[in-house]
Amino acid sequence: MRAIVVVYEVDKLAPAHPSPGIRGCEERHARKVHAAPTAPGEPAAAGPRTLCGKDTFAMETGPSTAEDGGTTWYPAPYASVVCPDCDAVIET
Repeated sequence: MRAIVVVYEVDKLAPAHPSPGIRGCEERHARKVHAAPTAPGEPAAAGPRTLCGKDTFAMETGPSTAEDGGTTWYPAPYASVVCPDCDAVIET
C-alpha cells in the first residue's frame, strides 16, 4: 500500500467560548477522520479521494502519525471519530 495522509472532515468554525465578536476565539472540530493515499509526487499532500471514496477537497490535512511515533494511522485523540470504512481498508 502507498503511504497515507490523515485528513479531517471539519465542522464550520464555531466559537471556542461564548464571547461573540472576539477575533481569534474560533476553533474547528473534526467530525470524522479519514485516510487518503498521498498525491503523486507530493508525499505530504492527500490525493483526491479518501480510502472510503470521499472527496478530500474540503478536508484538512493532519500530521502523519508515522512522524509522531503513533501505533495507529490516526492520532489517538481522534479514535472516536475515525471513519470505519477507511480503517477497514487499512486493516486489510
